[in-house]
Amino acid sequence: MKFQMLFFLLLLTSMYLSLAQGSYGNCCLGYVRSMRTNALRNIESYRMQETDGDCNIRAVVFLMKKRPSRKSNKQKTVCANPENAWVQDLISKLDARVKK
Repeated sequence: MKFQMLFFLLLLTSMYLSLAQGSYGNCCLGYVRSMRTNALRNIESYRMQETDGDCNIRAVVFLMKKRPSRKSNKQKTVCANPENAWVQDLISKLDARVKK
């Protein structure tokens, strides 16, 4: 009986620890410092990442245009600090492009 109870507690503890760990599948973990002008032309859109849920940093996630030569279906993303001036300038240019 003691063995069964110990086994059950060990099982519950391991399940709790595995659920407590966050998943960073769709989160930015760092920022780029700058982007080349060629890359700036290939930005399709952006989204804001907030520090809620699993994500630990606030970021602007730029979605790049897909290249036909890419075998992967995943769209390339670039993460930038929303407080940087060049990022804010780029966001305003993208917003103006969308409004046209």
